[in-house]
Amino acid sequence: MIYVGLTGWGDHPDVYSPGSKKTEKLIDYSAHFPIVELDSSFYAVQPERNIRKWIEETPDQFQFVVKAYQGMTGHQRGENPFETRDEMFDAFSKSIRPLKEAGKLAMVLLQFPPWFDCQKENVDQLREITERLKEFDMAIEFRHQSWYAEGMSEKTLEFLRENHLIHSVCDEPQAGDGSIPLVPVSTRKDKVLLRLHGRNVHGWLNPGHGQKWREVRYLYDYNQKELEEISRAVKALSDTTENVYVIFNNNSGGHAAGDAKQFQEMNGLAFEGLSPKQMDLFEGGF
Repeated sequence: MIYVGLTGWGDHPDVYSPGSKKTEKLIDYSAHFPIVELDSSFYAVQPERNIRKWIEETPDQFQFVVKAYQGMTGHQRGENPFETRDEMFDAFSKSIRPLKEAGKLAMVLLQFPPWFDCQKENVDQLREITERLKEFDMAIEFRHQSWYAEGMSEKTLEFLRENHLIHSVCDEPQAGDGSIPLVPVSTRKDKVLLRLHGRNVHGWLNPGHGQKWREVRYLYDYNQKELEEISRAVKALSDTTENVYVIFNNNSGGHAAGDAKQFQEMNGLAFEGLSPKQMDLFEGGF
């Protein structure tokens, strides 16, 4: 099965019903897509009440890809609100456990920063982190090219296989060491993740200043030829893996929803069990 969704549900105006309240965005979103990447969990461990609200607002078959808290993956800037590492991991696990119990947790996404390169110290850290989260399915996304260098790529994939970790395949700008190539290989037979970040090389290398860097980095609109290329990669993944989760993250200019819908149409994908609210919003639009 191929599932298609977007990063977050709070910034995709095209999927919201006319007159909907801000608090109903997830309900509207789940009328169009069967999965979503929960990225608010990267910035703060979410209160259990939020998680339970999102469980209630989504259909029974809806799935969340939960992005791991930034303090766990080495992105933390500023003061960590947790006194100990044990406390941080315990809080995160407790926060998302209701999703697993409800059957709505597709995986935890551990996205590592560009400076997390392929060296023994980082492999040891990766082992420690995944051991702490072993009750969950985990996807691993690297951002440093050394993990896929000649002679190292297969070792990286074999490490993921041996540890029953999901390979987060990426389509992103090819911009030196701080980016990885598209490697459409699954390391588990049941699940694989494909995240589409766009191909804005300039924005990737020069992400701007302050709070506006996201407005530049993920500013991209996939064209037909590129979506056909991505479709071939998804086909290759689906030939070896039961469930392929495709997440469009190119939303700086609001393109993610439209690109996801176009990809869905190109591949003849239709999803059952969606929220019934305003199912026809996209008709004729893409």
